[in-house]
Amino acid sequence: MNRLDRLVFRTARAAARRRGNRPALHPDGVIVVGRLHVPERATRWDVPWLDNPGSYAVTARWSRAAGFPRPMPDAAGLALRVADAGGPGRPLDLLMTTSGRGRWSRHVPLPRASATVGPYSTLLPYVVGGRRGVLAVFPEPGTPRVPTEPAAVGAAIAVRPLAFTLCFGTGAAWRPLARLALPDEDPAEQSQDGEAFDPYRNLLPGLHPVDRLRTLRVAAYAGSRVGRGAAP
Repeated sequence: MNRLDRLVFRTARAAARRRGNRPALHPDGVIVVGRLHVPERATRWDVPWLDNPGSYAVTARWSRAAGFPRPMPDAAGLALRVADAGGPGRPLDLLMTTSGRGRWSRHVPLPRASATVGPYSTLLPYVVGGRRGVLAVFPEPGTPRVPTEPAAVGAAIAVRPLAFTLCFGTGAAWRPLARLALPDEDPAEQSQDGEAFDPYRNLLPGLHPVDRLRTLRVAAYAGSRVGRGAAP
């Protein structure tokens, strides 16, 4: 690590410890489970996970992004772990935050009163099959409004499933990739809050974040894990 990376690591570690061994960011969350369905399509992405239809178990964590004290406004976070996306035992992690849908606003975290109004995006670009853009999930039309409080999301999903469309945005266009159902008829095994999601540890060769700010984000994730007693 260089000096700046070490500073980010120590800051994230200290923040996680101050939060009572919880993540430095997105400290309060709820875990829900479901499935992600990749449909058959004519257009290829040169990513095996997207080019072959299939259904994958998903663990999702809703959270308040910065963890500001209530009732201060906060963006909402949605972390996804797609089991076996890269083959048996090779998951894919995606970290997304409430954002806009426009060419520039998709890169900006936005506070939101409802967890089911508007997209959640990766904010920073991804490379998908050689294409550069942003990944995001959009609530399906007709989805009821649910407050962004993690407990409210968990309670709402226990009553009625929520569905989203995973899309890839380039320029002004959004192209659908898969459908996310939380929960689903055959959900994944329930996980406990505290799951460590990391898009740099769990990625696919043809689908991964760009290198911009990579070392700083890796240092922040590592510091947060160490600060809350998870594996380094």
